[in-house]
Amino acid sequence: MSLCRFIFSREISRVLANCKGVTIPASRAEIVSLAFGSEDCDSFSVDYDVDGQAFTEATVVRCKNGAAVNYTEDYMRRRDPNCLIVADSFPTDKPKFTDEYGEEFSSLREKTFDWLAGQELLITPFMAGGPEYGYPAALIAPKNAAFFACGLAGLQHFINIDEYEGDFIPKVVIFLAPPFRHTYFKGKQIVVHNRTPDVYEMFSYNLYPGPSAKKGIYGFLLDVGEREGWVTAHASAVKVITPYENEIVLMHEGASGGGKSEMGENIHREQDGKILYGHNLVTGEDFYLNIEEPCALAPIADDMVLCHPTMQNDSKKLVIRDAEDGWFLRLDHIKGYGTEPYHEKIFTQPSEPLVFLNIQGVPTATCLVWEHTIDSDGKPCPNPRVILPRRMVPGIVNSEVEVDVRSFGVRTPPSTAEHPHYGILGMLHILPPALAWLWRLVAPRGHNNPSIIDTLGITSEGVGSYWPFAPGKMSNQANLLLDQILASLSTRFILIPNQHIGCYEVGFMPQWITREYLARRGSAKFKQESLVPARLPILGYCLDKMKIDGQYIRQTLLRPETQAEMGTAGYDKGAKMLMDFFKDEIQKFNVPELNPLGKQIIECCLDDAALDEYLALIPMRY
Repeated sequence: MSLCRFIFSREISRVLANCKGVTIPASRAEIVSLAFGSEDCDSFSVDYDVDGQAFTEATVVRCKNGAAVNYTEDYMRRRDPNCLIVADSFPTDKPKFTDEYGEEFSSLREKTFDWLAGQELLITPFMAGGPEYGYPAALIAPKNAAFFACGLAGLQHFINIDEYEGDFIPKVVIFLAPPFRHTYFKGKQIVVHNRTPDVYEMFSYNLYPGPSAKKGIYGFLLDVGEREGWVTAHASAVKVITPYENEIVLMHEGASGGGKSEMGENIHREQDGKILYGHNLVTGEDFYLNIEEPCALAPIADDMVLCHPTMQNDSKKLVIRDAEDGWFLRLDHIKGYGTEPYHEKIFTQPSEPLVFLNIQGVPTATCLVWEHTIDSDGKPCPNPRVILPRRMVPGIVNSEVEVDVRSFGVRTPPSTAEHPHYGILGMLHILPPALAWLWRLVAPRGHNNPSIIDTLGITSEGVGSYWPFAPGKMSNQANLLLDQILASLSTRFILIPNQHIGCYEVGFMPQWITREYLARRGSAKFKQESLVPARLPILGYCLDKMKIDGQYIRQTLLRPETQAEMGTAGYDKGAKMLMDFFKDEIQKFNVPELNPLGKQIIECCLDDAALDEYLALIPMRY
């Protein structure tokens, strides 16, 4: 009866009519049960026939707190940033299937449907983008990959089809067909996006949920926004509440590894309660803060933020809400018990079973999130993950909120005069709107990124830091981001590094300390006289002083050129590396379709403009 509620195309209906059986879960609990396999099964392998041989893609272990899923190949344990291929004829700057493989996608599409028609299938209905502003969607997958469906049901808003009013007409459908990774794509993670007039088809040819159930749905939302004139931001968001009940809302953007999930975490402390905010890699000195009563945190979003036009108001601040129903949290920083007690308690004793990826699991035992799967090189996998439903996060904000500050995070390497690099950012930079847009065009992926395969040197994540997931045109996304900034000039912009500031190892302390600092100030507005123009103009302003709970942050962490280990000479060499990178990356946006104001901002960058020239284009509200 449930299948009759779906309105699918004739081709999909044919697949479902001819397959070996269809299961449509009525609840997430039912999907969890399916993910574990048979009731008497403590572990099993997810196998597929590949040219007559059984190939194990992953193993699933039944643990007390959820399903521990491990892939048999290191390559499948993190997202390939180049996995998106476009099969349709609509405008795109992404690789096209015909160009990459020398044939139309229609043949492989038909073969995929034929393969699915020979399987026992699972259909998972959900709302892509959430219940309020989302779109009907469905996953069609082989039943033995129920862990994938379980993960998706944790990430997206699951629908009980029997309780849905009216016919369910999916606007996006994900087809999961893992064997084609081997038989057609030479082992690579590939997700083919096929935008038809009636439905957005997504063919996931691998079992890692990152490129499809997670970022694939993001791509669908970006496509809708590109056509309708709005953006789903690649960001986390948190409401910060001081001990005196002042509140400020921060939205933190950036490439993978840029600190989005970390912005919603409590400050990590040493065993004695102190906060180690800087370790000098040259001298070995450590620098500490004491914050006895930190701000309270009310999480809003973790990775995908809906900025729908119907939510905006007259405040001139950006209005947002979470675009997801659950979070795909990376756990590489949790290396032992007690690192992050707030989250560890949720993961160890969850109110319902979770899906763990790249974490060791022992049948019927508790899966411990600091026991990361060991890669073939003998090192722990750098991308351990858990899918955490929002409803399990204490204090979660479920309403729309106005954003006071938009921060942008950048992973930076150690930098000294002897070994100069682009790790020249201070702990906090205040950006004029024109520079905020420029940083979102370039979106540096940065140093030692644990989330994806490509981790060497500085590369760009692309416009908005979401370009790897977007199927359309770069210039359209650049224009949308600029329009968004111009429409919300009362929301202010800052830039925050993580990992290193010059010769100091800092981890994610800059964003945690900045969060405490801005909330305690009670406003993101700065007096102009308190701002110091950064030595490199694209870094906007820095602070000469930062004081928290009566303690000053070392000036060498606010203005790295004052570090004896770096000096102005080392700083300038790193600045040149960063500017050369920016100039290379922004050239691709200098196209006729770009907003004329955007062209002026790009010309300023190419001409090594002073800070005042950016301010003349879009004034900054101090």
